[in-house]
Amino acid sequence: MNFPLFIARRIHSDHTADKQKESKPAIRIATAGVAIGLAVMIISVSVVLGFKHTIRDKVVGFGSHIQVANFYALQSSATDQPVVMNDSMMNVLNKTQGVEHVQRFATKQGILKTDNDFLGVMFKGVGPEFDSTFIHKNMVSGSIPVFSDKASTGKILISKTMADKLDVKSGDRIFAYFIGEGGVRTRKLTIQGIYQTNLSQYDKITVFCDLYTAQKLNGWTTDLASGAELTVSDFNKLSETSDIIIRNVNRTTDSYGNTYSSKNIRELSPQIFSWLDLLDLNVWIILAIMTAVAVVTMISGLLIIILERTTMIGILKALGARNDTIRHIFLWFAAFIIGKGLIIGDIIALALLFLQEAAGIFKLDPTTYYVDTVPVEINWFFVLLLNVGTLLIALFVLIAPSYMISHIHPAKSMRYE
Repeated sequence: MNFPLFIARRIHSDHTADKQKESKPAIRIATAGVAIGLAVMIISVSVVLGFKHTIRDKVVGFGSHIQVANFYALQSSATDQPVVMNDSMMNVLNKTQGVEHVQRFATKQGILKTDNDFLGVMFKGVGPEFDSTFIHKNMVSGSIPVFSDKASTGKILISKTMADKLDVKSGDRIFAYFIGEGGVRTRKLTIQGIYQTNLSQYDKITVFCDLYTAQKLNGWTTDLASGAELTVSDFNKLSETSDIIIRNVNRTTDSYGNTYSSKNIRELSPQIFSWLDLLDLNVWIILAIMTAVAVVTMISGLLIIILERTTMIGILKALGARNDTIRHIFLWFAAFIIGKGLIIGDIIALALLFLQEAAGIFKLDPTTYYVDTVPVEINWFFVLLLNVGTLLIALFVLIAPSYMISHIHPAKSMRYE
């Protein structure tokens, strides 16, 4: 039989049965400290994971993981520098290790105009291979057009931001104006659908149209495009896939003498990803503070229990119990308190997270945070890691206070009241 564990259970049952009223508030505070600390840590990690993945998916939804385009276009953000994106180049990109999907795109600046207002936008032409999964999740009304690279359907997809400013809706027809070498050209287009991602820098300007339309407006042949967007199968291996593209594609030239280049999403949107990386630092600070709170409350509770049980410690020593054995008794007792706090903390954190996930009770300003509710993502591995980490750290720091037992003298302690 494990003697320290047996005695620790008896002490714990005494407190549970309210036989030791003096230390009960301290035990409750210690339990609450562990519970609150763990709950805050789990919620913080889940919210940050939710933010990072939600925002990352939104940015990737517009720009993919990697863009292959004209060298000068990527360096200057110019929209009139195409490269050849024929079947041969598409096959090279599709066969690249780590690449899951490839789609062409062509851009053209233009103006949308109604009777009462106008708006400068960026038309993004996409072909039949366009992956509409992200846009489909963010549709507000209407439907996504079947985009073509063979003919112009005259159908476009605009954002809710544009629709509100121009006072239009799905099904309305609208005039678009384009300025080129031949002067101003006009197109009458049909708004087939309206989306909203809350990424204002994209929602304000991006209009989706046929790849064929964008190519013709730019005066390009059908083998030319602004570039290609590549989706990788594993975001954690983005750097490796980017390096492969750099070795195989970058600095090569097409039949027109245009130089290929590439950038990944972190290089295309550095401000957003720097902000997301900063969230990791905030989480580490929160974890450190909450761990400190749990540790301090546990140390205080353990010291109170040791002082309260001074007579018992003296009797155990008089009966021949070693200091190590007695220390183990109180460390086992601390483990019971920590375990109870962990269970309560898990219940509180998971209840709030599931409630937020289902009802979205905590709202945000989408113009600032890119989302209208606080996103959460429960990672069970991290939840388990936080539980085990909190338990081990708390027990480790309690080893030093438990050495106070070695300074208790049996004869003096049995006179202690």
